[in-house]
Amino acid sequence: MPKDTKKTLGRHSVGRHSVNCRGRLVNLGQPVVMGILNATPDSFFAGSRISTDSASIDRAIEVAQRMLSEGATFLDVGGYSTRPGADAVSSSEEADRVLPVIEAILATFPDTLLSIDTFRADVARQAIESGAALINDVSGGTLDPAMFATVGRLNQSDSVPYILMHLRGTPQTMNSLAIYTDLITEVIDELASQLISLRAFGAKDVILDPGFGFAKTVEQNFFLLNHLTDFQVFGEPLLVGLSRKTTIWKTLKISADEALNGTTVLNTTALLKGASILRVHDVREAVEAINLTQPLTFF
Repeated sequence: MPKDTKKTLGRHSVGRHSVNCRGRLVNLGQPVVMGILNATPDSFFAGSRISTDSASIDRAIEVAQRMLSEGATFLDVGGYSTRPGADAVSSSEEADRVLPVIEAILATFPDTLLSIDTFRADVARQAIESGAALINDVSGGTLDPAMFATVGRLNQSDSVPYILMHLRGTPQTMNSLAIYTDLITEVIDELASQLISLRAFGAKDVILDPGFGFAKTVEQNFFLLNHLTDFQVFGEPLLVGLSRKTTIWKTLKISADEALNGTTVLNTTALLKGASILRVHDVREAVEAINLTQPLTFF
């Protein structure tokens, strides 16, 4: 990271162990789990998919109840599949997919901390107005120029954490952009540039995601994971999303449906290298990985 970037980020260089979610302080001193709920017909793992008719809303509530009972701290609701090559959907369709799910879950479990998985500022705003507590932007502000200003406005009257992920291009083009001279330096510098811009708009709590599987090859994902501790230079909590991804099932020559064990192995590695949040399809197994790795930090 360039010296001027380090200086600009300096006041945030001390690691934080909590985030303020609309007045609720969430301790990240011990890692936590974010469960995935996809209100999409085409997300890569069928087990995470829900839709928005009445029967599927009931299914979303059932999945939310299970994940919460298994120990999820956050639930992440998305309505736009970001798997490589996914079809684009309109902003209005995305909102129509996620808002009923958010409202139904909060009507049943009002204390749930919901994250809205979107790169669109208007969808993020509507989700927060419907009760969501965090914004998870896979583009890190690169796909909607209004996102950072929207985050800033939301934080004027509340505290809405923002998850800033590294991505190049779009879900449709990102695979062609996985070209780096120095992977870790470039990802850190690109995240730093976005983080500086975000802070200028008044964002408060920020969580960083290196973007496993987004504009990165299988080999690059392993390299990124091996160097995850380098991202502690930011002093911000790190979210890792490796659950059932291509890196696992292509390496093991299996399907996403068979990738739970591989997910646990890589999640365990991420925890030992400083991950604060695991974003997963399978909550119970991730919580168990946390409970088994935490005692290792005392030796």
